[in-house]
Amino acid sequence: MENLYEAYLNARRGKRKKRACFEFETNLGANLTALYNEIHSDTYKLQPYHIFKVYEPKERMIHAPAFRDIVVQHAIYKVIYPIFNNTFISTSFACRKGFGTHKASIYTQKALRRYSEDLYTLKLDVKKFFYSIDRNILKSLLEKKIKDKKFINITMLFTDYEDASGIPIGNLLSQIFALIYLNPIDQYIKRVLKVKDYVRYVDDFILFGLTRDKCIEYKEKIEIFLKENLHLELSKFSIQKIKRGVNFVGYRTWQNYRLIRKHSLYKFKKSLRKQKNEAIMSLLGHSKNTLSIYHLINLIKEDKYEIISLPTNLRQAYENRCKLTRECNNTLV
Repeated sequence: MENLYEAYLNARRGKRKKRACFEFETNLGANLTALYNEIHSDTYKLQPYHIFKVYEPKERMIHAPAFRDIVVQHAIYKVIYPIFNNTFISTSFACRKGFGTHKASIYTQKALRRYSEDLYTLKLDVKKFFYSIDRNILKSLLEKKIKDKKFINITMLFTDYEDASGIPIGNLLSQIFALIYLNPIDQYIKRVLKVKDYVRYVDDFILFGLTRDKCIEYKEKIEIFLKENLHLELSKFSIQKIKRGVNFVGYRTWQNYRLIRKHSLYKFKKSLRKQKNEAIMSLLGHSKNTLSIYHLINLIKEDKYEIISLPTNLRQAYENRCKLTRECNNTLV
């Protein structure tokens, strides 16, 4: 019960104004007791998902669970995250506490700097990853660390999907399932192929500092491993010299500088036109450690509209950074 209550506190973050959260909270004690009894009597079942499509960054079908099922997911997540987190490599950056896209991008640039610009990177992407996960393989990976069959059965309820393979996108647990499912390929690349610098974010991963022949060899070996052990396929790959940089986790990264993607620049201009202050602030934060920040600040200055939610001290901080960036640019030129 203590875990369920803590799970409820986590589940309600950012959702307290939503009707589903309010209704659950109105009769909190009875709802938590009902969940507890259903789980321990093997009668717990998921309520129907709310299914809808999103189109950014690409078209995906989202399965939004009922609030009571979000509470149960948080309770499960609290238990399994520390168990499996200790098995993940340090350069798997997605959906982990203290990691994220910024740290993945910083590591990527450091890895590029460690090698001659004439060596190569191998960038790979798994084809339709969440829709291709074999649920039996996922279950076996869970069972390697967790021996409680009832717990496994409840956890696997959140992998149920209308197709023969795949798991729903939208569940909290789908994030850790993705980490667990691709952990074997991380271990294979690091321990068997002995690749020193390697980074992964969900289903995108990069190997650094290889010769072109090694890139071709490792790409073939990784393809075989994914197919035989995880029933996955690669959708695309690129082999290019380090001096050309890489496009990864929302940034175009080279040894000496980083830029945001062109699509992010387009979104920023669109947000300026429509005065979407939250989106503007988010994109400024996304670009703050890149050379793109100077261009974004110039766009703000050139725009006729006033950004109400941008505090004076924050704007001053960005302008100071831009001054330094401009000096760096002049030096590089």
